[in-house]
Amino acid sequence: MTLKSQSIVRFAAFDAVLLTLACLIPTASHLLAVPLYKLNPMLALLLAGMLMGRDWRNALVLAVLMPLVSCVVVGMPAAPKMVCMVAELATVAGLFAVLSRRWAVLPAVLTAIVAGKVVYYALKAAVLAPAVLVGTEWWMQLGAVIVWGGLFALLYRRDRR
Repeated sequence: MTLKSQSIVRFAAFDAVLLTLACLIPTASHLLAVPLYKLNPMLALLLAGMLMGRDWRNALVLAVLMPLVSCVVVGMPAAPKMVCMVAELATVAGLFAVLSRRWAVLPAVLTAIVAGKVVYYALKAAVLAPAVLVGTEWWMQLGAVIVWGGLFALLYRRDRR
């Protein structure tokens, strides 16, 4: 096997693990009776994929596939909310790819995550109105942004590119 084909197999295997975990989140949430969605686990999975893959195209594929596969296989998130999640995660992946070329990792990832949240809530207001716009407390969302962004920045090494 060539080095390139080994990398493709490794990425595909890791992506399959992330897709499986994305499907297990709603199931675990129901079984444990814990609202795991408040911790923004799809974002955490996307950031893990971005750490492992270091390829913005793979991150965009994950951003689309994780909510889509979870919606189709498990039924969560519901289809309209899934569209909002895809847009949020794609914004995070794409914007980080652009910003990380010029900015330090922490401000780039935090800006990308916050921009993703803005896109998510703008679409949610348009698609799901008049449903409840914000289902997770602001402090919980802020905490998730800081924790996931900070952890990502700590684990991200520019020399691994």
